[in-house]
Amino acid sequence: MSEEIKQFETEAIRTQLERSEFLEHSVPLYLTSSFLFEDAEDMRASFSEEKERNIYSRFTNPNTSEFVEKICKMEGAEAGYAFATGMAAVFSTFAALLDSGDHIVSSRSVFGSTHTLFTKYLPKWNITTSYFKVDEVDTIESLITPQTKILYAESPTNPAVDIIDLQLLGDIAKKHNLILIIDNCFATPYLQQPITFGADLVIHSATKLIDGQGRVLGGVTVGRADLMREIYLFSRNTGPALSPFNAWVLSKSLETLSVRVDKHCENAIKVAEFLEAHPNVNWVKYPFLKSHPQYKVAKKQMKLGGNIVAFEVNGGIEAGRKFLNAIKMCSLSANLGDTRSIVTHPASTTHSKLSEEDRLQVSIADGLVRISVGLEHVDDIIQDLKQALN
Repeated sequence: MSEEIKQFETEAIRTQLERSEFLEHSVPLYLTSSFLFEDAEDMRASFSEEKERNIYSRFTNPNTSEFVEKICKMEGAEAGYAFATGMAAVFSTFAALLDSGDHIVSSRSVFGSTHTLFTKYLPKWNITTSYFKVDEVDTIESLITPQTKILYAESPTNPAVDIIDLQLLGDIAKKHNLILIIDNCFATPYLQQPITFGADLVIHSATKLIDGQGRVLGGVTVGRADLMREIYLFSRNTGPALSPFNAWVLSKSLETLSVRVDKHCENAIKVAEFLEAHPNVNWVKYPFLKSHPQYKVAKKQMKLGGNIVAFEVNGGIEAGRKFLNAIKMCSLSANLGDTRSIVTHPASTTHSKLSEEDRLQVSIADGLVRISVGLEHVDDIIQDLKQALN
């Protein structure tokens, strides 16, 4: 590929690291657990890392390497590693970089499993976390201690679609010499590149919009080469690697990411505008709605608003359940970022074990509904929501 090619869509399609002697147009699958060596010296040099080559698919594989290379180009990262799931990426990133006694400062609005990691599992190794609320970013510096090593956030957040100023986080991290890690799952590298705002590492659950069709699981972390070296060595020895087949699927999915996300966003803003005008809806949050509390920040750091819309149905938890039961076309599922629109009611499902007070701390009202707006005709999506609300 020409070194002059830099446009996002072209890089996604034309980045191909491996071809066989058959010169196939589309990259082939490399379904092998290990790779051969020419002789004893080749094997010795490979294991001592004097030469860069594939040894074992838990370390690297042509399919995973191509997928990672594409994400690195999209995010402006130096290096990366692909994982079996998004949570494998989150856990391995923290486990590789943190030592006993270290401290994390994190947004409280994080994915439920990430919250569990911070509050149940990392404390086993004497690693602690302090939270800041998304609307109280001015408290971040007061939480930083001499033991703080990582500043972490999602933006947009899950499930309330709040926006955090990435430039502000980047400035704080630089001032205090912290590692800034951003979960960029909701935005994808097409809509937002956190590294340009000062992030050191970016994490994706590739299961979501990167796959885009609800087929496979995957995760990826990309960023600074020195940090990724530690994450690679940890992962090489602990085994959370992405399978070559899933990497092949995800790499092919990246070729259509821009056109898919453009359409997702086009549908989502129309859905958000419909919901905002509906009498049975208390409020709507969508990053590119002018009523969103962080609208100006979203416009500054995102190309478009994404495909997730959060809104509150009048009537609390029971109204939320009734709304889900009345849905006819949209799917009731725990996934998001699919071609198919998906609705969830966190208070009665994913976050039902939290107290009302804990839910409200992360902007999860009793009647909150999250819709992952798909690629169906927008009139059909709106009609399904309308009849369920009525």
